[in-house]
Amino acid sequence: MAEVTAEPDASVARSFERFFQDEFERLGRALYLVTGDLVEAEDLAQEAMVRLFERWDRVLRTDSEVGYLYRTALNLHRSRLRKASVRLRRGATEAPKADPLSVADDRDELGRLLAHLPDGQREALVLVVWLGMTDDEAGTVLGIEPVSVRVRVSRAKAALRAAGRGDPDEEDDER
Repeated sequence: MAEVTAEPDASVARSFERFFQDEFERLGRALYLVTGDLVEAEDLAQEAMVRLFERWDRVLRTDSEVGYLYRTALNLHRSRLRKASVRLRRGATEAPKADPLSVADDRDELGRLLAHLPDGQREALVLVVWLGMTDDEAGTVLGIEPVSVRVRVSRAKAALRAAGRGDPDEEDDER
C-alpha cells in the first residue's frame, strides 16, 4: 500500500518540477519589472514558488496554475510594501540599497520610467505587454475586470510615452 501512495506523490512532484522549470525565470523577470530590484524579485519568485509547491495539489485544480503563481507573487509583493510602509510610519528607516544592475543604461531608464507608474498600472503593463497575458488572464491575476486591465495598460503606455518625450501633458490627452 505504501507503494501505491508513493507513486502519485512522485508524479505530482515531477509535474511541479516541470512547472518550476518553465515559469521561474519568467516570473523573476516580471517581478524585476514590478519591483525594480533584482534581489527582491528573486526572493519574491522563490517564496511564491514555495507557496505554490505547498499547495500544488489544490493549484492543479484551478483554472490556471500560471495565474495562481502570479497572483501569489503579486500578493506577496503588496504585503511586503504594506509592511515597509508600516515600518516607515513607525520611524524605522533603512538606507536605500544600491541597484546592482546600474551598468545597463537602458535597463536603468526603464526602471526609472516604470517606478513612476502607479502599482496597478505597472503590474497590468508587465503582465500584458511583457508576459503576453490576455486581458482576461491579467484580470484574473490582479483580481479585476479585463476592461480595467485595458484601462491600466493604456494609461501606463501614455504615461511612458509622455515621460520619454518629457511632455507631461501628453498623458492627459490619452484619457
